[in-house]
Amino acid sequence: MQLNEQNLYSKDKKINIIDDVALIELLGRDFLGKVGVDFRIFKAMADNNISVSFVVQGILEKGIGLVVSAENAERAADALRKEFQNEFYLDEVFDVAVDTEIAVVSVSGQTWDTFQKSLNALIKNNITPILINNTRTGDNVNFVLKKDEAIRASKVVRSEIFAFSKKINIAIFGVGQIGSTLIEQILDSAENIEQKKRVKLNIFAVTNSKKAIFNENGIGKNWREELKNSGKDFCVKDVIDFARKNNLENLVAVDNTASKDFVKNYISLINSSFDLVSSNKIANTLDYGFYRELRWALKKQKKRYLYETNVGAGLPLIDTIGLLHLSGESITRIRGVFSGTLSYIFNNFSVNNLKFSEVLQQAISLGLTEPDPREDLSGNDVARKLLILARELELENEISEISVQNLIPDELKKFSTKEFLENLNLLDAGFQHIKDEQEKGSVLRYVGELSGNLQQNKGVLEVKLISVSANSVLGQLKSSDSIFEIYTESYGSQPVVIQGAGAGAKVTARGVFGDILRLS
Repeated sequence: MQLNEQNLYSKDKKINIIDDVALIELLGRDFLGKVGVDFRIFKAMADNNISVSFVVQGILEKGIGLVVSAENAERAADALRKEFQNEFYLDEVFDVAVDTEIAVVSVSGQTWDTFQKSLNALIKNNITPILINNTRTGDNVNFVLKKDEAIRASKVVRSEIFAFSKKINIAIFGVGQIGSTLIEQILDSAENIEQKKRVKLNIFAVTNSKKAIFNENGIGKNWREELKNSGKDFCVKDVIDFARKNNLENLVAVDNTASKDFVKNYISLINSSFDLVSSNKIANTLDYGFYRELRWALKKQKKRYLYETNVGAGLPLIDTIGLLHLSGESITRIRGVFSGTLSYIFNNFSVNNLKFSEVLQQAISLGLTEPDPREDLSGNDVARKLLILARELELENEISEISVQNLIPDELKKFSTKEFLENLNLLDAGFQHIKDEQEKGSVLRYVGELSGNLQQNKGVLEVKLISVSANSVLGQLKSSDSIFEIYTESYGSQPVVIQGAGAGAKVTARGVFGDILRLS
């Protein structure tokens, strides 16, 4: 047999790939306890001058596999058919199968115990060995796998047993404010992270809505110019194919788009060995059927999907709620200011002698709002965030079931964006009336609230403008911070409170970055 690739050596460890081999499988009813079967196999091979690399008996004792050179594959199969012709006649042997699209990865200097970490890493990369052979004593592990997985498998094993930096190959979809900021954060921090954590972050693909750039060894600081000048038309399959062609391991797809269409690619990415990180809320707020299908794909492929920034930008909210729920803590109610934009608007409008339109214009000037501020004032974004938290508690609510107080008067809903921005003053009278009608010492807050019997299939979800005491936890909110109150049976009337920056590209990008590192 020819050794096509010898990946790495050390004093007592090395990894070899042998790909001019074939797997011969003798498949039958039950080989457990059958005396002489192995002897007959080896005798048949010896009589035909065929060398056997190793033999492994199937876990259910229904088959025996042996590895031989590819040039001897058909002779070996014919020899076994002849040797077991009586068993074929008695229906005790079903088939002798030949697979030449396999390779053997041989790992020296590893016992079965020390190889477990490498095996887990292989499975994490959707590489499942067909057969594994090891000696009870000794330091050699061999495994058979698909030929097109061999190089990627050797990379995964190499990083584990030689304690090299683990290479995380990242595809970033979307280069708006969050996506662009994230790329710069990764490029700026990559060297330091590799030195301290032995994790090498490698951005191999960057895309906008139409174009993509690829680099197996990672993009550089000039990625913007490269995307603009030499970006290629692409579809998501092109990214998947590039990763497969270049045998890239530890794959992460990062969705920084706001596209409803893009999330349809999530399952194909998962099935192609990608973990997912997303600042895009849409996948978690589509119909519950899709939500369940996505989770099933993640479970089946043993992949992870992290989206901490979906609700609280960089705040550890989803993680906290998930841990509380997983630990058996009964969460009874969640309430909070979910929107950094609306937090800024009502924090300032409530305490300053300014018209509502003036505060809104300030928020627009600071870049806190969407290009059309009605996207913020409609409450739909808060509703999506609230639904995400509900589903973290395994509630089956749909977006249509949320009661949402839309802050835009009906007469302004029909305006174009330009017309709306030119007539912000039409908002003033209504909001001033609401402000004046409050009790003394109160302030306005636009909140999302999850309540009801949260042990049932569905909860009560409301998005609304409320008046609270200026001395309360919600009432003391400042700037554009978000705040969340999590009420549980154990904590009683004293909620767990999470508060911090709820908006901004840098904060959100840093949260996405954190999710990538958690996967690493």
